[in-house]
Amino acid sequence: MISAIHHPRFARHTRMGATTLLLLASLAMVLAACNGTAKHGPRHNFLTIVANASGDYTQNFNPYNTANITTSQGVVYETLLFFNRQDGSINPWLATSYQFSSDLTQITFTIRQGVKWSDGQPMTSADVAFTLNLLKKYPAMDVNGLWQQLTSVTAPDPMTVVVKLSGPFTPILWYLGGQTWILPQHIWQSVGDGSQYADPNPVGTGPYMLKSFTPQLIVMTKNPYFWQPGEPKVTELHYPAFDSNTSAELAMDEGSVDWAGIYTADIHKTFINRDPAHNYYWFPPSDILMLFVNTTKYPLNLVPVRKAISDAIDRSKLSKIAESGYEPVASPTGLVLPYDQKYLDPQYQGLQFTLDLNAAAQELQSVGFTKGPDGIYADKNGKKLSLNLDVVSSFTDWVSGSQIIASNLKTLGIDVHINTISQDAWTNNLTVGSFDLSMCWTNPGPTPYFIFDALLRSTNSAPIGQQASSNYERWMDPTTDHLLDQFAQSNDLATQQQAMAGIEQIMVNDLPSIPLLNEPYWYEYTTTSYTGWPDPKHAYAEPSPFSYPDDEVVLLHLQPVS
Repeated sequence: MISAIHHPRFARHTRMGATTLLLLASLAMVLAACNGTAKHGPRHNFLTIVANASGDYTQNFNPYNTANITTSQGVVYETLLFFNRQDGSINPWLATSYQFSSDLTQITFTIRQGVKWSDGQPMTSADVAFTLNLLKKYPAMDVNGLWQQLTSVTAPDPMTVVVKLSGPFTPILWYLGGQTWILPQHIWQSVGDGSQYADPNPVGTGPYMLKSFTPQLIVMTKNPYFWQPGEPKVTELHYPAFDSNTSAELAMDEGSVDWAGIYTADIHKTFINRDPAHNYYWFPPSDILMLFVNTTKYPLNLVPVRKAISDAIDRSKLSKIAESGYEPVASPTGLVLPYDQKYLDPQYQGLQFTLDLNAAAQELQSVGFTKGPDGIYADKNGKKLSLNLDVVSSFTDWVSGSQIIASNLKTLGIDVHINTISQDAWTNNLTVGSFDLSMCWTNPGPTPYFIFDALLRSTNSAPIGQQASSNYERWMDPTTDHLLDQFAQSNDLATQQQAMAGIEQIMVNDLPSIPLLNEPYWYEYTTTSYTGWPDPKHAYAEPSPFSYPDDEVVLLHLQPVS
């Protein structure tokens, strides 16, 4: 099975790391580089985007290299299809159509005619077949594990690509059509191992091409050969490098940023109220913030203990205090509601988490735990119920959330030590299973299958000490795997709903991982210079500048203010 889209998982995330360090001298240089106009003055000729809050850039635009600076995905390199996860639609892009065979083991793509690369060379089906076969030749490029399902890719004529699969697997369309970046054969055929190629001057079919590069500022300019007539209306993009969220927020306050996707604790005070006529935000749900539980460790391998932990967490406080009210409480089913409503089993309609210390105590007592004179539960052998909770030190909202969880569990009678560590250490602990509890996001996609596949499929896990790709809690359950297969091997909605209902039942009854909150797409924007931004009434794409290829779709909707 295809594993999670795990390479961006730790390379970037919508919260971007909420560090408080601010280097004013560096910021002054950035602001001078990206904008010389007055605060909130018109800047019709370029648009400034927060794409990096981690320091200087390196010149690597390879969309298949984990060191990629991410400004090439969507705006330079495009996909065959565009999946609008806001409304569930699948839209033609470099491919005008696709067709599954009746047995779901073959997909035929019809490639759009008249598309050119930014150097003027024509793009054909040969480029698509070359890209996919390059991922096979250099497996390190195959970040989505396509060739775990593919058996062959051919281009029988200039406008047709035929992809054969080892068996029916409908989720492949998202990875293949929506998350695979098509490369120009006439350039990449001579670069050798594509996973190691820095691609310093990218040539793509997207609306933009590289104009200039410095470690502090990337400038993209309009591609004269772009296949959509008259687009883009925004002729130039500026991507200044920021050293932290704080410096990016200051630039937003100064009116030097048009589009951002960062966590900020009090957005009305720090951004909206600065210019309420032009400054806006929208935080639609993206995925589920989970409390990962190491199910291989005693006593976390006991369902009643996991239920007790869940029952004792005050998720309302997590939402209101740790996440400033931006993240609503998640569904016990693990679905991202309301977007996944059509997959919700009717028996769980209206089901919500409740804070219930009495129920939590009964769960612990049912498996032999008794509370000692110090207020901490211990098992029949006297082993106290004491757990470590890992959290990334720079994710200040998660640190606050961890403190709330630790306090909640202490009230119940579980001793929790907060292990505040670097992101690298946190990542390593998750992947090798060296943790008790750990907060982490999940991998979204156009259906709930993608979160559950990454979270629960056995092949995405590994024995303790070995690296798991995404199933960090080490949930190894044949029934879960069967339900995931049932969903993936069908394109019938009723069959998929039935499979999803079974997975929801496992989430509710067994808590292999504990849902906390709905994580959002962080998204702030200003209409000072450009209009046409996505909002709840115009949800044509995921709105964050860190959603790909949605970033391209957003840019193509924007119009300069006259």
